[in-house]
Amino acid sequence: MCPTGSSLRQATAVRSEFRPAFEVLDADRDGKISREDLRSFCAGFPCGVAGDDDVIGTMISVADTNKDGFVEYDEFERVLDGGGGGGGVMEDVFRVMDRDGDGKLGLEDLKSYMSWAGFSATEEDIKAMIRLGGGDETRGVSYDGLLKILAADYD
Repeated sequence: MCPTGSSLRQATAVRSEFRPAFEVLDADRDGKISREDLRSFCAGFPCGVAGDDDVIGTMISVADTNKDGFVEYDEFERVLDGGGGGGGVMEDVFRVMDRDGDGKLGLEDLKSYMSWAGFSATEEDIKAMIRLGGGDETRGVSYDGLLKILAADYD
């Protein structure tokens, strides 16, 4: 335990950053992501992953460090956060989406990515996503804003 407690509080804050995304994927709310959870999640998207057991299995195996066949929250966080050393998967995804390299996801960046990924979204949908992330049509949304978009509860 740190005498000041500061690193403990900081670690807790960072750990909770990905919790909403984990909960979206944990369809049966049992505290771990299973193949069936991923299959259910992916079924809502037209990219065809839901029926591909090899892709689903690969997604699980990338994160499943204890090899129990499930992804617990700490494993999920480790994958997204790059093991705590920065440069996590989400930052890589952000850089791919940021086609013009300006450090923001603008309307054109998101339109291009959504089309490439096989997601149907109107221009108004994308503008609403940008606003949800704290950005605007002119400046776009930051990396932190992308995390807000992904963490939003759409139920």
